[in-house]
Amino acid sequence: MSDLHFRQPDDDATLRDWQYVHNEIIPAHVLSMDEIRERAQRYHLEVAYLDDVLVGCSTVRPPTDDTLTATVIARVLAPHRGQGFGEELYARGLTQARELGAKVIETVVLSCNEDGLRFACKHGFAEIDRYLLPGESIPWIDLRLA
Repeated sequence: MSDLHFRQPDDDATLRDWQYVHNEIIPAHVLSMDEIRERAQRYHLEVAYLDDVLVGCSTVRPPTDDTLTATVIARVLAPHRGQGFGEELYARGLTQARELGAKVIETVVLSCNEDGLRFACKHGFAEIDRYLLPGESIPWIDLRLA
């Protein structure tokens, strides 16, 4: 029987695993290890493994003092999609966001990530904004949970 387990990246190996998933799914916005270390200080990051195989990662951006909106992002590597791993990452992220006091949940998806958009819409998210970051050519889509 396979064992899906989660780990907060707390060393270079798990930070590199989180980085790998992020950069594989979002090649238009590659993050360096320094950027990931900085994110790990601000956000709740997790890495998901099936036994010893890396399957995905997640990010929860907690609500700030002036808003009760948190951002929950679940990413699953292509070979592992459609097996419920995204569901588990998303559910864990949603629980974490609500424990941090979030009343509104948003997510952000790169517009070319059709699987990610389909997953978000299937889980009750609706588009609220579409934009380009400076120097980038692929739009990002912000979605809010209805």
